[in-house]
Amino acid sequence: MGRLRTAGCVFAEDEAELLLTTARTPDELAAMVERRIVGLPLEHVLGWAEFHGLRIAVDPGVFVPRRRTEFLVGQAVDLGRRADRRPSRPAVVVDLCCGSGAVGAALATAMGRVELYAADIEPAAVRCARRNVAPLGGTVYEGDLFAALPTRLRGRIDILVANVPYVPTEEVGLLPPEAREYEPLVALDGGTDGLDVLRRVTAVAAQWLAPGGHLLVETSERQAPLAVEEFTRRGLLPQVAVSDELYATVAIGTRPPTAPRPEEPKGAEGTARRSACTAPSAASGADHTTASPSP
Repeated sequence: MGRLRTAGCVFAEDEAELLLTTARTPDELAAMVERRIVGLPLEHVLGWAEFHGLRIAVDPGVFVPRRRTEFLVGQAVDLGRRADRRPSRPAVVVDLCCGSGAVGAALATAMGRVELYAADIEPAAVRCARRNVAPLGGTVYEGDLFAALPTRLRGRIDILVANVPYVPTEEVGLLPPEAREYEPLVALDGGTDGLDVLRRVTAVAAQWLAPGGHLLVETSERQAPLAVEEFTRRGLLPQVAVSDELYATVAIGTRPPTAPRPEEPKGAEGTARRSACTAPSAASGADHTTASPSP
């Protein structure tokens, strides 16, 4: 604990307890402390992260699931349970930019009977996600967003979660060293305004959603209005959900239940980039969640 505190670990006591309970031998404990002291994310040192009540395997070089993303999971679970479909048919759930597969695993666990798929462009993330998703009956694909998915899923997806990178390029350097140095840049950098991957997903999402299906994307409060504009332009009915407790914002786009699918725009691409990123700390404030239709 003293070594962790000297190295600048703010929650040294909590981290020491986790390391002690995870290490199998004194030598392993010493090696884990050394890795933590040089700056590796605690989750990479432990080999797992707690997310939505689950212990998710997290390998070195794989994006660490953030607590704020539990809000996205909660929104997706609520929508999935309210979906208007035959009781005999499980919900089709897809986790794009899946990283460790934490979101998909949490959705499958919370929703019960689902048809689960996940995809990521990073080979290390795909290997890690398979460890978390396969035991739940899910399948993980490697590739660039929708290009990674089997075409038989087009028009069938009930819940599409895409935890896209949304940090503007010029702000990546402001992230904590743990993220900048040990997580893949493709999981963090969202382009000039942070919305490059969101736009790629939204451009073709309506082609993959079932009638009444939902696309959920984590974003920032500042970016939410632009996300709403993009959803609307692509024929999705937009909504924004906010959690002050977790400092989380989720943009939701719903394919109209009866409207025909729009034609896929020329040049639109699929995608499977990595998960969202953000500053790691949750904002203080009242414990409440609001969801309101956008203008």
